[in-house]
Amino acid sequence: MISNRSQNKNKLEIKNIVDECFQDYKKTSMLISVSYCDWKCLNELNLSTDICQNCKLAQSKSQVWEVEDLVRRYIDNPVNHAVIFGGLEPMWDFIPILNFIHILRTTYNNLDDVVIYTGYYEDEIQEQLVTLSQYRNIIVKFGRYNPNLESRYDNVLQVTLASNNQYAVKIS
Repeated sequence: MISNRSQNKNKLEIKNIVDECFQDYKKTSMLISVSYCDWKCLNELNLSTDICQNCKLAQSKSQVWEVEDLVRRYIDNPVNHAVIFGGLEPMWDFIPILNFIHILRTTYNNLDDVVIYTGYYEDEIQEQLVTLSQYRNIIVKFGRYNPNLESRYDNVLQVTLASNNQYAVKIS
C-alpha cells in the first residue's frame, strides 16, 4: 500500500528541477525530482540501495515548493512541452502531484503531457490511476529498476528504459 507522505496538497518536497530535460521523454520537459522512495526496486532483489542511479539525488538536500509556483515555473518556460515527475518515487507524494495536474489543466487550461515515472506496477496503484485518468494526456512509466535485466526502448516515451520490465502507458 502506498503512503502519501505529504498531507498538504499545496506543497511538494523535491530534490531537484531540470528546467529543460531532453533524455527522459520524446518532448522537451521540465523534470521534477521528488524527495522520497521506499527502495522497493532493490530491496526486493536484496541489493544495496547504493547501486541506484538516484542514490546521490536521494542524499541531496530537499526543498519545499508551493505547487502553484512549480506550475508557474513550468508555464513560463515556452521551450517545454511536457512535465515529468520522477527522481525517486512520485507516488509517495501523490496528493500534491495531483494538485499540480489539476492546476495545470484547470487554471492554465494547459494540455501538455504529464509523465510520471513510478517503480510501481499498474495493479499496485489502481486507485491513483483511476484518479489520474480524469485528466487528459497523462503517461505513466511502470516497473521497478532491475540491474540484472537488459534495457529496452519504449515506444510511448521514445527513450530507452533501464530494465526491460519497465514500460509506459498513456492512461488518458
